[in-house]
Amino acid sequence: MANRSEQAVADEIFSSADPLALFSSWLTEAEATEPNDANAMSVATVDGEGLPNVRILLLKHADEDGFVFYTNTQSAKGVELLGAGKAALNFYWKTLRRQVRVRGAVSPVSAAEADAYFATRPRGSQLGAWASAQSRPLESRDALIEAVGELEKQYDGKDVPRPPHWSGFRVVPQEMEFWINREFRLHDRRVFLRGDVNSQWQTARLSP
Repeated sequence: MANRSEQAVADEIFSSADPLALFSSWLTEAEATEPNDANAMSVATVDGEGLPNVRILLLKHADEDGFVFYTNTQSAKGVELLGAGKAALNFYWKTLRRQVRVRGAVSPVSAAEADAYFATRPRGSQLGAWASAQSRPLESRDALIEAVGELEKQYDGKDVPRPPHWSGFRVVPQEMEFWINREFRLHDRRVFLRGDVNSQWQTARLSP
């Protein structure tokens, strides 16, 4: 798919009324142009001391209810997400030269949602979710491989159940900002803001 002109994309962001629909449109376009992981995003959290953390994760689902990803709930990010109840996301598509920033409240997905997604994962990833005490010290890589081997024996011929410490989180956006690269740093930026999910989106153009 050929990239649309910067002006065409700018016209789109400044005429759109629904930022979640706009994001979906951009993600679809990125999936056709990015060489790898168009759904990759930075996920920023804060720990109990207020110190920020950021890492790259993969978005697994996005709709009018928010942005969903999965992780070990006992990992650093899992603990921070549960503790603060809020997060920020950042998507950057280099080939399109566009960016979307998201901030909002975080809540766990339902057990049924987590079970359904876990069942779609490759078996090796399912076993890895049990084997890895994510973010905690690891004696050696051999120890991790050995743990996976033991789990392979334990679940030989059986379905691998979802670990109780592995689930998903949904970021419900209260702020979404769309950015388009322009020459000489005269970029186009538009922000959408709302107080909660029942509020109407308010919007403004931002200086680059």
